[in-house]
Formats: sequence, structure tokens, C-alpha cells
Amino acid sequence: MIQIFRHIAVVIMREILRHCVWNRIDWRKLLLASAITTAVGILGPSYVVPYPMNTWLLSSSIIVSSPISLNGSLQSRESVTQAKVEQFHLVPTAPILSVNSTVIPSKAARVKVSGKRNSVARRRRKKSKVNNDAKVVPPVPPRIPAPRQLQRYIWSLSPNDALLYAKKEIEHAPVVSDDPYLYAPIFRNISVFKRSYELMELILKVYIYPDGKRPIFHQPHLQGIYASEGWFMKFMEENRQFLTRDPEKAHLFYLPYSARQLGMALYVPNSHNLRPLSIFMRDYANMLAAKYPFWNRTHGRDHFLVACHDWGPYTLTMHTELTKNTIKALCNADASEGIFDTSKDVSLPETTIKTPRRPLRNVGGGIRVSERPILAFFAGNMHGRVRPKLLEYWKNKDEDLRIYGPLPIRISRKMSYVQHMKSSRYCICPMGYEVNSPRIVEAIYYECVPVIIADNFVLPLSDVLDWSAFSVVVAEKDIPKLKEILLAIPLRRYLTMLTNLKMLQKHFLWNPRPLRYDLFHMILHSIWLSRLNQIQIPES
Repeated sequence: MIQIFRHIAVVIMREILRHCVWNRIDWRKLLLASAITTAVGILGPSYVVPYPMNTWLLSSSIIVSSPISLNGSLQSRESVTQAKVEQFHLVPTAPILSVNSTVIPSKAARVKVSGKRNSVARRRRKKSKVNNDAKVVPPVPPRIPAPRQLQRYIWSLSPNDALLYAKKEIEHAPVVSDDPYLYAPIFRNISVFKRSYELMELILKVYIYPDGKRPIFHQPHLQGIYASEGWFMKFMEENRQFLTRDPEKAHLFYLPYSARQLGMALYVPNSHNLRPLSIFMRDYANMLAAKYPFWNRTHGRDHFLVACHDWGPYTLTMHTELTKNTIKALCNADASEGIFDTSKDVSLPETTIKTPRRPLRNVGGGIRVSERPILAFFAGNMHGRVRPKLLEYWKNKDEDLRIYGPLPIRISRKMSYVQHMKSSRYCICPMGYEVNSPRIVEAIYYECVPVIIADNFVLPLSDVLDWSAFSVVVAEKDIPKLKEILLAIPLRRYLTMLTNLKMLQKHFLWNPRPLRYDLFHMILHSIWLSRLNQIQIPES
């Protein structure tokens, strides 16, 4: 059939060319002949060819009806998938899905559609594994830029005058009653926090010392239970908003060292001697003081460091100003040892990152309260003074309290550690060798109200967060009364804490790229707030 049309077209074109070349052109006849040729080319196949041309050349036209009908969702999905298959295969019909029609594909078509649908499903599953973190990334709060005139005024101020301006502004912070991105019940004072955070975004500039060799300096460790210091270093050194290359414009100076990397590089295994680490940090601080004028200007009060390793505080003890004056963001925030200063230091959240490429893995997903069979759960290694006492009183003593040492294999095969946390109302977070524990942040991630047992522990970011709104603190001496304490909490109070915990999550996330109010910005804000607290407003 196609050859017949081709032969007719060749004959017509030959006659047209013969008349055009050897005779004077009659444009009326030429136009008439072109119109006739076009009409034959369009209408001819409709009467001669057994199938419509769109079946031969194009994919089937699809009109998808409302999916809410008898098997409507399944039919729509199957028909759309079938249309994709028919783009490359000749089919005997061109199905059209209308409001009241259904399509029953042939057996061969069903096999093709099924295979296509399975491959699509596999791709979707693979994509969902790769992009699983996207589900927990919170919406980005918009940042409203300050008026141009105010920006010019801030830029004209010296660093100390800019801090003084911020301190005055915070003291007269406008009252915040409702904010779409901040949940008031989890904050000590949401009005002060919001105004302080806005001023940090407007004013703060940080200078990072370039000195120091890898791996101790400038090489973030992003995996394991001490990953917080590494993620902060990574985001701080990559940041464009807060960094300055001119130290004269800086409000804060960052010492970019890793306590984890320091221990791996200098500690002699089983020596129990941290003196070489402390000597190294002493020499580093002395080098900065000799090379630059900025340390001696404030004796280190406008300098800060971030260390999550348990040894972090002890690596500073051989330098007085490094210990007493600098702002220290520490996971080991023990107020009883004389190193962590509650008036200026920051309690750093200890976060466990198993896969640096997917820092938000397994976040969220706690099951409904009515379906949580476990009152309280703990599993972990036995070290420190608290955990053995916890097991002494509660291991295998009560069905409602699932208290273990390391989670037994026979139990983990039925329910993993993460599933235990997501299936429990409360997650017990006892201290280990030191007061800090990564289980606190894990409980926040898995929507399980943390029960913190660690005397003298300064809770993370407690300068701005109200931990009584979403956690339970139990004194070490009250471990024998643990179940009694938990059962005494009314259900309404528990549900409120659980809601607050879910609203808190976004403030403890290491997003692949920092977002406003996430953990990177919360840590930086607490350091900024500590610096502001050093500023004295002169009496007028």
C-alpha cells in the first residue's frame, strides 16, 4: 500500500516539474494540483488503511478519568503504562480511556504491561532508597533580607560595636506569639531566640585560622558517634554567609581542629596518657598567640572550638586561657569537672552518623502510641557507673521495660535496635564513661521520648531549648523507681512531649546542605549567643 502511494506521488511530481520547466507556469493550476495532492494524502489512508494513522505513527491518545471509581486507580495506571508500550509496538486497537469506559487488554499486551510495570516499580524502589532522606528534609524557612540602609549601618560598625548593637536589640526583642517555622513550646524564650538568630544572620562573621596540618586540622571526620565535630567543621569551612577572610572584621575566631583526629594521630593505645594531646594543643594556642594579634587582644575570649570526642575537654588542660576563656562546644558537657563552664560553653549534641552520604537515614517513622508495645527500652555496652546499676534493677525484671546489655542476636533477628526505639514510648539514655550519650539524639530521630540518666550533664543547646517539654530527666539515685516515675506521667502529658519531640527534630538534623534552624545553625547560634553574653551594655 505504501508503494502505491509512493508511485502516485512520483508521477504527480514528475508532471508538475515537466510543466514548470518547459512551459509557462500557471499558478492557479499548480495550486489546485497541490491541494488535490494534499487532500488525497490525508484522506486516502483513512478509507484504505485498516487502522487509523495515529495507531501507526503516534502513541495512543489518553483521557484519564477520575481515579476514584470502581478499580479506577488500577485501570488508569495500567492504561497509561500500556500507552507507553504501544509507542513502539503495533496493536490492533487504539484504546481510549473515557469517563465510563474500561479497557481489557489482550493477553500479550497484559504480559508486556506487567513487565513494564515491574521494571518501573523496581526503578521506583531503587530511587526511593537513594532519595529516602528527602522525606525528612524540612521546608526551608525564607530569609527576609534586612533593609539596605540597616545593612550599610551594620557594615559601618566595628565588630565590638556591632555586637553591642545586637545585644541591645535582643533585650528589646519583639514578642513572637506565632511563627510558622518555630514551635514555641520547645524554646525557653522564642522571642529572644528568633531575634538573636536574625541578628546572627545579619551580623556574624567568623574567621578560620588557616594554620594546622591535616589530619588533625581542616579534615572533618563525618562518621560514627563523634561525627558532630566533623560535620560542623565541614559546613563552617564551606560556608559563604558567615565566613570572612579579613580577621579585622571577625566577631569570632574558629580553631578548626578535630579531637577525634587528634586522638587517632597522637594517642598511644592502652597508655591511658592524654598528656601528649594536651601538649600539642598548648603549643598550637601559643603559636596562634605569637603569630597573630587577635588572641592576645581578648586572651582567647572571642575564639571557639568544637570537640565531640570524650577526651575533648582533657586535651585543653595544659593551656589556661584555652581552658578558661575560649568558648568550647563540647559533647562531654560535664559541669562537675571544672572544665565545662556553664556560663559560656555550649553543650554539643552527640549524633551517630553511619552513612555520611545519607546523614538523615532512618529519621522519623515512630509508630502510633496505641501500637507501641514497649514502655521503655535500652540496649548497649556495659561501661560507666550508671548502666550496670540500670541492669541490676531492671534486666529481665519487668515485661514493660526492655532493658538489655548488648542487644541479643535472637532478639535483634525479630526486631532491630531501631525498631525497638520506634516501638517504645520512652528510650532510656544513661551515661557511659562520660555524661554524654548519642542515644539522646537517636531518640529524637526515632520519635521516642528520651529518659536521661546522667547527673551533672548540661543538656545539649539548653541555652535556648526547654528540655522539660520533650524529655524526662531521672536522677541516678532514682533508678530503682524508674517504672514508677514513667507511669506517673499522664497520657496527655506524654502526647504533648511526643508532639514537641517531632517538632524538635528539624533542629537536630545534619542536612546534606545546611538549612535555616538546623543543627549546624543551632550550634553556631549558641556560640554566637555565648559571645554576646560577654558584651556589657554601658549604663547611660
